[in-house]
Amino acid sequence: MALGLSPAWAQYAQAPADPHAGHAMPAAPATESDRGAAADTGGGADMDMGSMQGGSPPPDARDPHAYSGGYDFGPLKLRLADEHSLGSLLVENLEIVRSDDHTSGAYDLQAWYGRTYDRAVLKAEGAVDGGELEEARTELLWGHAIAAYWDAQLGVRHDGGEGPNRGWVAFGVQGLAPYWFEVEAAGYLGDDGRSALRLDAAYELLLTQKLVLQPRIEANFYGKRDPERGLGSGLSELGAALRLRYEIRREFAPYVGIDWVRKSGETEDFARAAGEDAEDTRLVAGVRFWF
Repeated sequence: MALGLSPAWAQYAQAPADPHAGHAMPAAPATESDRGAAADTGGGADMDMGSMQGGSPPPDARDPHAYSGGYDFGPLKLRLADEHSLGSLLVENLEIVRSDDHTSGAYDLQAWYGRTYDRAVLKAEGAVDGGELEEARTELLWGHAIAAYWDAQLGVRHDGGEGPNRGWVAFGVQGLAPYWFEVEAAGYLGDDGRSALRLDAAYELLLTQKLVLQPRIEANFYGKRDPERGLGSGLSELGAALRLRYEIRREFAPYVGIDWVRKSGETEDFARAAGEDAEDTRLVAGVRFWF
């Protein structure tokens, strides 16, 4: 130990008695080459940032796999969320409808299966009266994401219930508009030059974290009269609904509400000829659930 310390002691003993000894700043580089050499060794603050862009990494660059302690995914392939196929079923309305001493049932659901950008979509809506299907609309669509919160849809539609069945080619868009309006617009082309348009918009107003008020409006237009199904051309039916639900869980919520429907134009004439009311206000009660 004594032999190891002796040279340092000797150097300290020969140092001049300068009060600024050990605090001298290095001399500034005089030329561009001197500045570059200083930058390579980290010896100066005047660094050439252009030399840091692109090129091969320095020999002492850190291995990115070192962050995981040398482990990687091995034979496993990294798959992000948009690469997984998922599915969901939303029963928006499953309800009992009460109007003028008459009780019936109705349903409205939507299901999908697929990925973020492409998925199969099933829509079904209808009414049941006296154990028989009074009217039904079923659509099987391919949905493709065209923007954030918006899907374009293309497929087929089948109308059942009273009267002859009808088939349509369906196309439209569905998404979330600004201010959180859920909007759906669809056009249909059928046999014998038939065409139709359906517009639907809904909004969810959170009165509390569990109590939700949902207004909704829907309008149906037809390009050609269809007396066998009691439909006239133009605006055939306009509906508005207001439902108040209590979410016991986010996935399950009973509700009560009021539903108003008004037939228009020649569709109104067909309804009156069949002994039906052109305008109807109904009380509804049911459940909404999804998984």
